Amino acid sequence: MAGLREVTLQFLRDLFAFDQAHPLLFTQFYFWAFFAIVLAFLSFFRNKILLRNAFLFFVSLFFYYKTSGLFLMLLGFVIVYNYSVGRLLPHIGKQFWRKALVVTSVVVDLSLLCYYKYAYFITDVVNNLFGTAFEVRDWIATLGNSIAGSQAFSVDSIFLPVGISFFIFQAISYVVDVSRGLKPVKNFLDFGFYLSFFPQLVAGPIVRAKEFIPQLRKPFFLARKQFGIAVFWILNGLAKKLILSDYLAVNFCDRVFENPLLYTGFENLTALFGYSLQVYADFSGYTDIATGVAMLMGFYLPKNFNSPYKARNAGEFWRRWHISLSRWLKDYLYIPLGGNRKGTFGSYAIILGIAFLASALAGSWWVFGSVLLITAVIALLILFKKDWRKELISDINRMDTMLLGGLWHGASWNFMIWGGLNGLGMLIYRFWNSCNAYFKVLVIGLAVVVLGALKHFFGAPVFNLFFWWTLIILMGAIVGMLFHKCSKGKVLNWISGAWAVLMTFIFITFTRLFFRSGSNLDPAEANEKAWSTAKNMVGQIGGEWDWSLVPQMAWQHRSVILVFLIGMLIHWLPDNFKRRYRIWFAKLPLPLMILACVAAIFVICQFITADLQSFIYFQF
Repeated sequence: MAGLREVTLQFLRDLFAFDQAHPLLFTQFYFWAFFAIVLAFLSFFRNKILLRNAFLFFVSLFFYYKTSGLFLMLLGFVIVYNYSVGRLLPHIGKQFWRKALVVTSVVVDLSLLCYYKYAYFITDVVNNLFGTAFEVRDWIATLGNSIAGSQAFSVDSIFLPVGISFFIFQAISYVVDVSRGLKPVKNFLDFGFYLSFFPQLVAGPIVRAKEFIPQLRKPFFLARKQFGIAVFWILNGLAKKLILSDYLAVNFCDRVFENPLLYTGFENLTALFGYSLQVYADFSGYTDIATGVAMLMGFYLPKNFNSPYKARNAGEFWRRWHISLSRWLKDYLYIPLGGNRKGTFGSYAIILGIAFLASALAGSWWVFGSVLLITAVIALLILFKKDWRKELISDINRMDTMLLGGLWHGASWNFMIWGGLNGLGMLIYRFWNSCNAYFKVLVIGLAVVVLGALKHFFGAPVFNLFFWWTLIILMGAIVGMLFHKCSKGKVLNWISGAWAVLMTFIFITFTRLFFRSGSNLDPAEANEKAWSTAKNMVGQIGGEWDWSLVPQMAWQHRSVILVFLIGMLIHWLPDNFKRRYRIWFAKLPLPLMILACVAAIFVICQFITADLQSFIYFQF
């Protein structure tokens, strides 16, 4: 009897204890047991709105505790603070004090984000600027130790709370929307539920208050077709995560990125393209599961992905990728900066500030000087060329948005490079789209000549890499010019569209080099190691290839290449076809749906690795 009691107590301790090495993941059996219990309890008071919301609020807090431990207190502070600000705002009459409260609230929220996410980054900048040797210390943990009277918390490093970027951005959007006229949430439990809803808490999508809060007052409703769609999204997300993302990561991509110099140029290039699919399957897989789980509880999350690798240009890509973040940046950054209407002080301060940070991290001021010169030239053009003014202002604000979007993803200058490249891609396309076919061929031809000369005289791998890529673009431009001159119609449109999709995918994949190099790293060493990884991969991909070995290496990695090709083919299937098979699955008779689920789970389980991989966006 005593033994049974001890086993029971140990089980309960394990159940309610936080294990940093094994956070609660959608891909664990433990999560689905947890979710089954949640659904069982929810069925008892699904139409008792107050009880339902309170129950799901506390369930969400438990979920975050199992994911992040004592960082639950940080989430609790953000909930209480932003709820209080939201309740206070309507009672302030003077516009000045309302704005002051909003600004204070945003500063407090962003200060928390900066402390946990950018402490190492800021310390590196200060040390490089002033030659100091400051070290990062967790002062909040130090305060906790003082209160506890013991060394309960580690003070030597700062750990990034899971999902902090998502719930901080969500809190900021709520306060700003209330200041713009949104009716604040009166019930504290409702607001807490909105900010902590567990399916989207740790990796998005970023849910706007005006989209989600009205759902809190509606009774539970789940039609038979909606149930089928929810199950489909869950299975679809698990397949993306375990079959595509984890398989590519564990069996190839992670190993190559860990030490690029051990692998050939072909293998580095294959890993880079594989990572492009991996990160999409990982993040959109999480979103699919979150969407299905929320739907089974009667709630609907916004669409976060729309086949992004079907995009024909970088701007369209960002309208399809991480849609909730793109919308957030547009509404709370791009438009306040002036959008496509006007430039503000912030428009110039941001781009110069980021250039200053990059120069400080690199230990070289040529970056800052170059950006300062370019910005001065653009400012003069805006001042004296009125017909160019609107476009140039819009371009500056777009670049600012992409640079800050890159910095949001991580405290590494590799993320700034990644964001800057995406912004540059958007600006180049806007200019390129306004040019005629003959001018495009001329410009690309000149670029090929210049890069060929640089490649010949300097032999740097980066010149070789860009030479071959530009040569491919030139061939496409020549073919496009000939088609444009000789024929028109649906065939030409299809070929032109497919070529644009392919070139955009290659461009986005190249930018992933800097994204992946800055990820999965200890913040204390992120800048140095990320840059080294990116440089080594460019060196391998742009170096001399032994083409006689390529067929052998392709055969050696055939399973990885096959998974990549299958994943991309599925991704590029027509949207109408995908919609039809979703509805077909949702309308299956229940016994057949159960059989289909069992078969799908059996296949998915064959791909489960020994150590389950965390979702990539947990670190953001």
